[in-house]
Amino acid sequence: MINKIWVSMFVIGILFAAWNGTMDQVNAAIFSGAKEGVAICLGLISVLAFWLGLMKIAENSGLLASFAKLLKPLATRIFPEVPENHPAMGYILSNVTANMFGLGNAATPMGIKAMEQLKQLNQNRDSASRSMVTLLALNTACITFIPTTVISIRMSYGSASPTDIVGPTIMASACAFTGAILIDRYFYARRRKKAI
Repeated sequence: MINKIWVSMFVIGILFAAWNGTMDQVNAAIFSGAKEGVAICLGLISVLAFWLGLMKIAENSGLLASFAKLLKPLATRIFPEVPENHPAMGYILSNVTANMFGLGNAATPMGIKAMEQLKQLNQNRDSASRSMVTLLALNTACITFIPTTVISIRMSYGSASPTDIVGPTIMASACAFTGAILIDRYFYARRRKKAI
């Protein structure tokens, strides 16, 4: 479905530009955008390599594992249907921890593995379980302490103080996290009431 939306937006844009006689501007924008995209990617590689290296050191030193242990009591309350020592809980904790440190690329494989384990707990049904919905909500609106990607982009654009974003990011993501949990609980309680 999303592919159809993107293709239709692209086709409509091209037809509109052809209708208005601005195809030369569209071509210039395409090529300048592609050039800028490559430049940004190359600039981000070094900064992301630095942050990912720091996170790898934190992982090897056991810092991330101890942080995940700190989160375990909260995770067992948020995901009461998941047994405490089930592999899904480990993947959930790894996913949330990676998201908290702004490592979305590292969090994605853990999130996929967690969803696979949660699907097994759900007897491989096609409909999402409560835990699957909660994980998706948390994955989308997780508290972020170090927004590595945003810091990297700000550094590549020559920001005087690229880490100024840390405070607002923590506050905004904490609000999003709280909102996600409250909305998840609200709809869960509503669904339980209807079932009774």
